[in-house]
Parts: sequence; C-alpha cells; structure tokens
Amino acid sequence: MSEETPVTELHSIATPQLWAMTIVAVLLLLAFDFVVTRKPHEVTMKEAVGWTIFYIALPLIFGVWVWMDHGSDTGIKYYTGYLVEKSLSVDNLFVFIVILASFAVPRQLQQRVLLVGVAGALVLRGLFIWLGAALIAKFAATFLVFGIILLVTAIKVYRDARSDDDAHVDVDQLAVVRILRRFWPVTGEYHGTKTTWRVNGRRALTPLGLVMATIIGTDLVFAIDSVPAVYGITSDPYLVFVTNAFALLGLRALYFVLEGALSKLIYLGYGLAIILFFIGVKLVLHWAHGVWPGVPTIPTLFSLGFIVATLAVTTVVSLRTSRAMST
Repeated sequence: MSEETPVTELHSIATPQLWAMTIVAVLLLLAFDFVVTRKPHEVTMKEAVGWTIFYIALPLIFGVWVWMDHGSDTGIKYYTGYLVEKSLSVDNLFVFIVILASFAVPRQLQQRVLLVGVAGALVLRGLFIWLGAALIAKFAATFLVFGIILLVTAIKVYRDARSDDDAHVDVDQLAVVRILRRFWPVTGEYHGTKTTWRVNGRRALTPLGLVMATIIGTDLVFAIDSVPAVYGITSDPYLVFVTNAFALLGLRALYFVLEGALSKLIYLGYGLAIILFFIGVKLVLHWAHGVWPGVPTIPTLFSLGFIVATLAVTTVVSLRTSRAMST
C-alpha cells in the first residue's frame, strides 16, 4: 500500500452540528471564566472547590450521554481518555506552580495567568488534534511515531521524577524569556492585569505579559505528549478534543485546590511515567497489529483498569510516605 493512499479510516461520533455546538460551548465557558476573573482577587478555597466540582461534574455527565447514545465501548474510551488527560493536567500544575513562583506572580493575578494558559493550550491542542487526525488518516505509521514519542516522554518524566532540578527555575534562562527580551523591554514591576506598559514613550512588556508567554510556550511542550496519549485510547478526533477541553477548562480552579496537596503527591511523576509508557506500548502494538495481524492489541477496558490502578497506587503510596516523612 502506498503512502499516498489513506490507510486508516477515522470514525467519529460527531456530526458537523455537534462539532459546532461543542466548540461554541467551550468558547462560552472560556469567556465566562474571563468574566469571572476580570477583577483581580485572591481565590478562596471555597470558590476554587466550587468551580472544580463544576468542571469535574460536567465531563462526567457528558460521558453519560456518550455512553447511552453511542454505546459502552465508546463511553469507556471517552472516560479513559479523560482520565489520562486529567492526570497529565495535574502533572502540568507542578510546572505552573514553579513558573508562577519563579516570576513572583501576585496571588490576585495568578488565576488570570492560568486562564490565558488554558486558552493558549486549547488553541494549540486543537491544532495538534487536527494535525494528528490528518496524519493518522494518511499514514498508518503515525501510531508508531506517536508511540515512540510517548515512550521517550515516559523516560523523561521518570528522570524528572528522580531529580529535583525542576523545583527551581531561572526565568532569565528560559528560551521564551530570552527571545522576548531581545525584541521588547520588560518593566520591573507588575501593573495590574496589563500585559504591556508605556515606559519613556515606548511599549514594554510587564512581568505579567512575560509569564503569560512562558505559560503558553510551556503549553506547546505539554501538547506534544498529551495529544498522542489520548490518541492511544481513541482515534476519534472529537473524543480527543472534548477530553482535552474538559481536562483544561478546570485547571484554573484545580490549581488553587491542589496547590498545597501537590507537594504530597511525591510519586505522581513515577505513576505518569508508567501510564505514558503503557500507552506508548499500546500505540506501537496497534501499529504492529495493522502490519502483522497476529500481533495482540491491548483492549480499552484493560487500559482503563491499568490507568486507574496505577493512579490509585501512586496516590496512596505518595500520601502515606508524605505522612510518614512529616512525623
């Protein structure tokens, strides 16, 4: 079979109308979040928990519709994909905490930075999802490439988990910061929610604008492993998109809920490395099965059980170890 011939027929539960309704709903939720955060303020735990419950209940309810309208197999793929994306988003919060601390972002401005990061991530992942779907439809080897990406990422996540190098970030050494400072001056202090400020008649970036650009640059790196990970669960571009969107939309509130607890999840990195490696193997086997039908594949239900068990063990062991270390 030539590479010019489509080798994978992508099946999707979404009609053009469902795509349009979903994108409009995501944009409305994002716009509402921007309205909520238009006035800088410190987020209370009550407020953060309330929004977190909302943004977890929403995808769970949506999954019930997917399950009832499109069958249990599709429903399991949706919930598995969402669980993977939510787990990866929690790991991403570690990086966000370090970046916000390194830039000394005032607490009342932190949720605006996070929300801009969410908006940037949605755009970037939308592009990666579209690109991934186009590649999968044309090249069967895309599954192999995605699998290799996840295997390499799993090794990196494992190495990061073993070291504390990411606990501190020298913002002056970040590539995004160096590039932006080459073209624009940067003010020495924050000016509310302004991303630019006029200094001596010239527009300059504020530290807020700089940290927002850094977060969006980080989103690009996250998308490289996040999108292939969920394509390892389902090849339906719509399910890939909604699981990413639901996982991202609740990040702003989840950050403030887990800000203190994240330091206790000391083995989360190991758990995510195992999950990414597992999905990487799953993708490689899926590709190999298409070439050699005798090669076994990993069922989605088994994948769901494995991911849930890994996260459960990682969380329990992390909390017990953290408790023992504090006594």
